[in-house]
Amino acid sequence: MNHTRPAAWLMLAIILVALNLRPSMAAIGPLLSALRGDIPLSFSLASLLTMLPVMAMGLAMFFGLGLSRRLGEQRTVLLSLLIIGLATLSRLFIDSAVELIVSAIMAGIGIALIQALMPALIKTRFADNVALYMGVYVTSIMGGAAIAASFAPLVMTRTGSWRMGLAIWAGLALVALLVWCLQPAPAISTVTKRESFITRGRAWLLAIFFGLGTASYTCVLAWLAPYYVEKGWSEQSAGLLLGFLTAMEVISGLAVPAIANRSRDRRGILAVLLLLIIGGFCGLILAPQHSALLWPCLLGLGIGGLFPMSLIVALDHCDEPQRAGGLTAFVQGIGYLIAGLSPLLAGMIRDRLGSFEGAWWALTAVMVIMLLMVMRFDPRHYARHLPRPG
Repeated sequence: MNHTRPAAWLMLAIILVALNLRPSMAAIGPLLSALRGDIPLSFSLASLLTMLPVMAMGLAMFFGLGLSRRLGEQRTVLLSLLIIGLATLSRLFIDSAVELIVSAIMAGIGIALIQALMPALIKTRFADNVALYMGVYVTSIMGGAAIAASFAPLVMTRTGSWRMGLAIWAGLALVALLVWCLQPAPAISTVTKRESFITRGRAWLLAIFFGLGTASYTCVLAWLAPYYVEKGWSEQSAGLLLGFLTAMEVISGLAVPAIANRSRDRRGILAVLLLLIIGGFCGLILAPQHSALLWPCLLGLGIGGLFPMSLIVALDHCDEPQRAGGLTAFVQGIGYLIAGLSPLLAGMIRDRLGSFEGAWWALTAVMVIMLLMVMRFDPRHYARHLPRPG
C-alpha cells in the first residue's frame, strides 16, 4: 500500500484545520473602528477580544491532551472545529460587547483543544521531518490570519455589515470538518502516566520564551490595523497592511523551519528572527508612514519564524512523541496565558497615553530580553535540563 497518500491527505487535513485557528481574532482589528461605531468599546475593552481567547487557549491547553485521550484525536478535532464554527457564526447576531467577548472565548477554547494535540500528532506521524511539518502547520495558522485580516474589510464593504466580516469565516470550519471526517483516525499510543512539567525549570524557560514571542504576535494582530487607522489610513488599507504582515509570517514560517532542519542548534536563527522584530518595532515607532511596507515586512518575517521555532525548540528537548506533546502543551498553556496579557496592557497604554508607541517600545525591550534567553538553548545540554523521569 502507498503510504505517501494517507500522509499527504493527513497533511492537507491538518492545513485546513490550522487555517481555522486565527480568523476569529485576526478579523477584529481591521473592523474595529466600524465595530466601535455600533457597539461602545474602549481600547482596553476591545483588547479583551484578543486577550480572552488567547487566555482561554492557555487554560484549555492543560485539559486538551486529557480530553483527546478520552475522546480520541479524531473526535477532539471535530468537536473543536464545531465549537470554532458555531462561535464564529454566532457573530452574525451580536448586539453587545459581552456577546462578542463570549464568542471570542468560545472560539479560543476550540482553538486550544486542537493546538494541544497537533504537535504530538505531527511528531508521531512525521517523525523524520518534524521541523518541516511543524512549519507547514504553524504557517497554515498564520495563513488563516492573513486571509481574515485582508478580506474581512472587503466582506464588510461588499455586504455593508461588519458582522458578516466577522462571521463569514465559519465557512472555513465547515470545509475543515468535512475533510477531517474523511480522514482515517490516526492511531496515537496512549500513555497512562502523564509527566508533570510544572517543577521543571527548563519547561518554564521554554514556556516564558514562547509566551513573550507570542505576545508580539497577539499585540500586532490586535493593534497594528487600529494604529494605522489612527494615522489616517482607511480600514481597507490598514487591513491589507496586516494581511501583508501575516503573508510575510507565512513565508517565514515555511522557510525558517526548513532552513533550521539542517542543524539541531537553533540559536543563530532565533537571534536573527528577534533582531528582525526589533527592527520592525523601531521602524513602526520612529517612521510609521515612511517605508510603511518595510516595518510590517520585518515584523512578519521575524514573528512568522519565531512562532514555529519556539515550538520546535521545545520538541527538540524530548525524543518520545507523547512526552514532547505533554511538554509543548505545557509550554503553550503557560505561554498563551503570558501572551494574552499583552493586548490588554497595550490597550491600557493606548487609553492612558493616547498612542500605541509606548506599547511598541515595551515589546522592543521584551525582544532584547529574549535575545539573552536564546543563549540558554544549547542542544548538547537538553538531556541534562529535561532528564526522563525515573
